[in-house]
Amino acid sequence: MTTTTISKHASAVPLPLTDRVREALAITKRGVDELLIEAEFAQKLARSEQSGTPLRIKLGLDPTAPDLHLGHTVVLNKMRQLQDLGHQVIFLIGDFTSMIGDPSGRNVTRPPLTREQIEQNATTYFNQASMVLDAARTEIRYNSEWSDPLGARGMIELSSRYTVARMMERDDFTKRFKSGTPISVHEFLYPLMQGYDSVALKADLELGGTDQKFNLLVGRELQKDYGQEQQCILTMPLLEGLDGVDKMSKSKNNYIGITEPANTMFAKLMSISDVMMWRYFELLSFRSIADIASLKAATDGGANPRDAKVALAQEIVTRFHSAQASDGALADFVNRSKGGIPDDVAELALAGAPLGVPQLCKQANLCASTSEAMRLIDQGGVRIDGAVVADKALKLDAGVYVLQVGKRKFARITLSA
Repeated sequence: MTTTTISKHASAVPLPLTDRVREALAITKRGVDELLIEAEFAQKLARSEQSGTPLRIKLGLDPTAPDLHLGHTVVLNKMRQLQDLGHQVIFLIGDFTSMIGDPSGRNVTRPPLTREQIEQNATTYFNQASMVLDAARTEIRYNSEWSDPLGARGMIELSSRYTVARMMERDDFTKRFKSGTPISVHEFLYPLMQGYDSVALKADLELGGTDQKFNLLVGRELQKDYGQEQQCILTMPLLEGLDGVDKMSKSKNNYIGITEPANTMFAKLMSISDVMMWRYFELLSFRSIADIASLKAATDGGANPRDAKVALAQEIVTRFHSAQASDGALADFVNRSKGGIPDDVAELALAGAPLGVPQLCKQANLCASTSEAMRLIDQGGVRIDGAVVADKALKLDAGVYVLQVGKRKFARITLSA
């Protein structure tokens, strides 16, 4: 796919870049993976400054899960920066495209969601995104507005604007085809429909993760085909999850939800590796580049990396909760590190005493199974009232116990016969 053609609508005589435009361009480029095409976007910024007309900046998210996590906020943070520069940001909920299923990065067909699932998930998306964006200055749209009216005739006409050969340039399609993994025809419609969103919204810039590059370029090409000025595209890196390997995902259980309790969010951030911490600083922190570099230099010089990690955790928890909640989360984390019991322990009443500790762990929903509980006991990962359980056969009589599994799972259990 060609990505270097300057739009026919671009000014024949380049506009000069003022200091303000150069500053806006630098803010836009911070932490990004790619900005295509930078020269075009610089001219869009210059034209916007000259005319006083804000750029239209689009981000589309399919409501495939009911909650957002920190991985989603990498691109939302960039949207907020562009919003603060005075541009019009469009938060697009892909209620229509969700029913197709985004094949990006998939080696199998993604099961499409039902309308009911989409509506349930979409109800929380914008409220949570508003924890990052300025809701009053955000245009919220649903792509069913223009996709539903297309109908069969319009869908066929849209499909005629793109070839199968160009679709097969997409890396995940190519791999699946070569491996003999089925590709459903409806999957070809996804990038077309996402691209058509840009036509409908007359987007000047579209944001997405690096896994969305192909789809964003389709939007650029469709705009050209429809006689519009082509959007520029900006891709943000994908944030790795708590495991430091796979991208953050609820399905992989390596995520930090932006609506999780402050103590949970803080503890999860403190659990990332010292190496991964700097990746989180780069993609999530609002600190200046110089400030982050200073923190890293201090750590490289012998300072405890835990101090930098605490600073990161406090910044993130303050953003989504409050400074008071952040201070409380730090105190709770220190207390747990010393073997203390947190204040917000779940209270449970269970029967069956005398009851084995593995069974207790399972019934308290702190372990998925008794076999997992026994494995954790072998590893020293289960405590009763702060004391490590060493005997897998230990049975507890009726009474009140604080059960701890791992570093973060607690329950105060009233056990009866």
